[in-house]
Amino acid sequence: MDLAHVPKALVVAGSLAGAVVMLAWRHRESRRPVTVRAIVAPPLGMATGFLMFVAPATRIPWSWAGAAFGIGALVLSVPLAMTSRLVREGDTVMMKRSSAFFWILIGLFLVRFVAREWFERRITMPQTGALFFVLAFGMILRWRVGMYLQYLRLLRADGGYPSGVTSRPSA
Repeated sequence: MDLAHVPKALVVAGSLAGAVVMLAWRHRESRRPVTVRAIVAPPLGMATGFLMFVAPATRIPWSWAGAAFGIGALVLSVPLAMTSRLVREGDTVMMKRSSAFFWILIGLFLVRFVAREWFERRITMPQTGALFFVLAFGMILRWRVGMYLQYLRLLRADGGYPSGVTSRPSA
């Protein structure tokens, strides 16, 4: 299917629907105990998206991929990390987000949406999608690695493991 002929309103509606689903998922996630699996699963699942580069239309120069990954990891992940922290509640570890967390997610969505508009005028839509996938992967990977390290520090500081964890989490 050639996405160039899809009405712009449909693309915007799809992006907004995706943002709403993401916000609902993040809200639900904040009510569940944090586990190593919950920290590691999103970037591992997302990594399968790199299979898109099998298709020649999605390939981008390494320098573009490095820049996108770096911007995601070094810039866009920072607000996420600063507005979410792990705390021990009894025998579980929970995510505590500041009230700004959801506003930051919305802001990141808007920044990516506007930037995508700019890029789509200069490179193909599949390349734009690939570029923003790499950017998002850098953002999620750094945020989740930081969360994992925070999780380990919290377990060490409290001298015990949450229920269901019988040994030290493997790195």
